Amino acid sequence: MSVNTDRHQTAAVRYFEAWNATEPEALAKAVAEAWAPEGSYTDPLADVTGHAQITAVIAAAHEQFPGFVFRPLGAVDGHHDTARFGWELVNEADGSAPVAGFDVVTLSEEGRILRVLGFLDRVPAGA
Repeated sequence: MSVNTDRHQTAAVRYFEAWNATEPEALAKAVAEAWAPEGSYTDPLADVTGHAQITAVIAAAHEQFPGFVFRPLGAVDGHHDTARFGWELVNEADGSAPVAGFDVVTLSEEGRILRVLGFLDRVPAGA
């Protein structure tokens, strides 16, 4: 049984705001609001710690996939200091979603992200 709380939902909303920010100032601000200063992000392609490195990973994703947005897939599920949710990377022009994944997030007592463990479920051929 899961116990999804507003805390888990709020963390996920901030997470997607960070991943969808494209302007450098907005991106830096969104990462600082979503992650604790010592926060980390790990997936098959990245293993970084701290706001500057997380910001760089997100900026690189936007360079590789211009015109795409990250959207949640399904509901946020959470209990204690942990939340999980699916997502997809959607092309705003044609609605295709070549990349999709699933993230497990650990939150601080204040509700900011301490750690993200990301999994890629769908990636484009040759990526």
